[in-house]
Amino acid sequence: MKNKHSITHVILTGGVGSRLWPLSRKSQPKQYLDLFDGKSLFEMTVERNRNIANQIMVVGNIDNCHLSRKVMEKSNTSYLDIVESTPRNTAAAIAFAAFASQPDDILIVTPSDHIIDEMENYEVAINEAVEKATRGFIVTFGIVPTKPEIGYGYIERKGDDVISFREKPNQVTAKDFIDKGNFLWNSGMFCFKASVFLEELKSFQPDVYEKSKIAWNSNINGTLDLQLSLEIPSISVDYAVMERSKKIKVVPSTFIWSDLGSFESVYDYLVATGHSVDKNGNMVIGTDNYTAFVGLKNTIFVYTETANLILHKDSSQDVKNIYNQLERENSNLLN
Repeated sequence: MKNKHSITHVILTGGVGSRLWPLSRKSQPKQYLDLFDGKSLFEMTVERNRNIANQIMVVGNIDNCHLSRKVMEKSNTSYLDIVESTPRNTAAAIAFAAFASQPDDILIVTPSDHIIDEMENYEVAINEAVEKATRGFIVTFGIVPTKPEIGYGYIERKGDDVISFREKPNQVTAKDFIDKGNFLWNSGMFCFKASVFLEELKSFQPDVYEKSKIAWNSNINGTLDLQLSLEIPSISVDYAVMERSKKIKVVPSTFIWSDLGSFESVYDYLVATGHSVDKNGNMVIGTDNYTAFVGLKNTIFVYTETANLILHKDSSQDVKNIYNQLERENSNLLN
């Protein structure tokens, strides 16, 4: 891609994937699991934008930066490593990347744990976003929905203007969104000039801007000081900037996209790539042991060495309740 601006791919790797426990653990979050043809989601994210961006930044945390480093070394990729000493949510994470950039640099910000397919459509969307970003807009990618999904937030739009951002809906509301036809899934991917993002952050959330700047200015080789980081309010970029700025544009996109945030989406992805299910739609993940399901339909059996999970595919969103319960009990099964 030819572009007169320097383009940086910023990869956010902070999530723990609570809805994918017990596969996803604090020591090995879902973006580093080699579940996908021997590659991890993180590795696929790096490769996807390699020919689009001039440079890569990885914003990770103290617990997972060694996992990112391993992947980057394996593929011999140079990058700027930004290491958070404590998670402060996405507004601060993106601010660090913007502070580490030149004002006119275009940043393409993506999570590290998404599946994306149909790369021609993806590159069309990226080109359109970069073009809008060079004109001073903050661009979000909205995915044309294929079903009334309740696991995603939505963007209500008119053309490329955003009318509103909506939280994850219930089933009735999701169906209503799809019927209306002008709602897109909120992909959590963004594109903007570093300076434009920082101006908007400073204008709407000056506390995050100031405290992030102080923390960034004291970084040592990209690693942020714990005490200074704890002063930064923990707030998502959606609340801090996206829902308040007047400079937002959306690029409606038709590439295949999933955040693989739940076992239902993992199930759908694995079925599409040839993972076996029995005649009643039951699936085993994590073991080759012979496993029989009797009287069950659409059930997923997840095996790990220290914990197993058995769930109905439709109850995938509830796995986080188990995670939260184990967290309250301070269980080492989360590590």
